[in-house]
Amino acid sequence: MSWVGHLVELRNRVYIAVFSLIPGTILGFIFSGQIIHFLRSPLPTDAPLQALGLTDALMIQLQVALITGAILAMPVILYEFWAYISPGLTPSERSAARPWVPLAMAFFALGVGVAYFILPYATGFLYNFQSNDIHILLTADAYFGFVSTLFLAFGLVMEFPIILVLLSKVGIVSSRGLRKSRRPAILAIVVVSNLITPGADFVSPMVMSVVLYGLFEASIVLIRMGGK
Repeated sequence: MSWVGHLVELRNRVYIAVFSLIPGTILGFIFSGQIIHFLRSPLPTDAPLQALGLTDALMIQLQVALITGAILAMPVILYEFWAYISPGLTPSERSAARPWVPLAMAFFALGVGVAYFILPYATGFLYNFQSNDIHILLTADAYFGFVSTLFLAFGLVMEFPIILVLLSKVGIVSSRGLRKSRRPAILAIVVVSNLITPGADFVSPMVMSVVLYGLFEASIVLIRMGGK
């Protein structure tokens, strides 16, 4: 296929991925009230979130709807990504990578679940710093920005073992090399966890560091079981 043909195919698959967001986004907007209530329930207060602008409430509902649409459309997005890159792989590489494509969705969902689990602990820790002189007036925009970043960070981090296993299949990494890199890997994990988690709480980066290191060790085992 020529470069123009590749670009045309990429454009078509991007179009399909973008249009796949529409049904889930509409569904997310219809149920945005219930979703917003579910996402704010981990907060250690029953006070309503504040909207400072006239259009903020509408924009929050649209943001929640779009995130819902992206989550529901993830199988289609992953399939379009796989369908675009798979012709460039060798038969052995395709057979090695194919089982991990659906697992990527499951791992992403697991990461979002972990983020929701730690959300009450992270927000509770931050709320403890209130005093008679400092009172948190939490806006909806700030809170849902925090939640979106936290969910996205944990969802993407859970793809870590899949990336390492796929890299081992094409000979870039090995279990022996990863074992030798434990110390710099731990340092990198701690730094990355503190950089990509939102807020100033110690709960989310600590949990992410533990999860990342566990995934690192699990990747070594999986790669070694695969003979690499």
